Amino acid sequence: MVVLTIIINKRTVEAMTARRSSRRPAIAVASLAIGATGALVLAGCTAGGAAGGAAADGGDVSIVATTTQVGDFTRELVGDEAKVTQLLGPGQSAHGFDPSAAQLAAIADADALVVNGAGLESWVDDAVAASGFDGTLIDASTGIELSGTADHADEPADEHADEGADGHDHSGGNPHIWTDPQLAEQMVANIAGGLAEVPGVDAATIDANESAYIAKLDALDAWIEQNVSQVPVADRLLVTNHDAFTYFIEAYDLTFVGSVIPSFDDNAEPSAAEIDELVRKIRETGVKAVFSEGSISPKAAETIAEEAGVAVYSGEDALYGDALGAEGTDGATYLGSQEHNVRLILESWGVVPSELPAVLQK
Repeated sequence: MVVLTIIINKRTVEAMTARRSSRRPAIAVASLAIGATGALVLAGCTAGGAAGGAAADGGDVSIVATTTQVGDFTRELVGDEAKVTQLLGPGQSAHGFDPSAAQLAAIADADALVVNGAGLESWVDDAVAASGFDGTLIDASTGIELSGTADHADEPADEHADEGADGHDHSGGNPHIWTDPQLAEQMVANIAGGLAEVPGVDAATIDANESAYIAKLDALDAWIEQNVSQVPVADRLLVTNHDAFTYFIEAYDLTFVGSVIPSFDDNAEPSAAEIDELVRKIRETGVKAVFSEGSISPKAAETIAEEAGVAVYSGEDALYGDALGAEGTDGATYLGSQEHNVRLILESWGVVPSELPAVLQK
């Protein structure tokens, strides 16, 4: 049995609660199974195969982060305090991922493992068990109540269990929590709270970096709210490649008309009937565009857009959903990916966005 320690810091819980905005209903915080300063013990299973990743030099402390988003958050927090190894590379989705032998070795040597959580990394238990990791596991989703998909909310629970090509059931809730900047703040607070407890990491540095980054997330949230509010609620329509933007949609009061892949899992495939139904909805609602995503083939989105007679955003104009982009692209960072996505969505609605706040300008 592999024993992991998840640190849930009182400071983190208080920060998550304090940062909820009054502009929309508060996200309910799930009750924690342990005390605010306690520890949780988990057990692991068996292992798997191959993929890419990224590393950043730092001190003697070694941290592994799973996805591109939590990797970016972790690097913002630690600065030069630790070496950060990111398992998934740019444009690579966590659905169906299998870590390589080298990545398992990196996990084994890590002082901390940072995960998105919320059921996104269905492979992580096997990876932990196979690697023999015995460090600190930091779950960025702690305290965040998961949402189901708006499009399937009224259907029987077993009808959309969302078992994709990887065979994993994501019916417990949508794991794409980072698409709402306020939930990203909670993720950052969780990661900061966990990192501050890792031996060899300077807690004061983590605190300072957290405050600076949270200020940027606050500015991003306000900028998105200001610009989206220019569009009447009835006209805030969105069609995406898969069901990855639920939290963004809820945060800014958009209407989710549908997705090309009606699943949380980007490995799934739409049926002919589902394609026809989405084309019908696009025509009936007056949607102006279909958005592809950088980590997914745009072919189905382009076909649906053509049949519906609307624009398609793909290639460099695709949204960043499951993964951030490569160095040098708009989506190389979380902040850049959100700005990119919002600019394109606003463009599809005929809106020119305002200038970015100074704290977000490069």
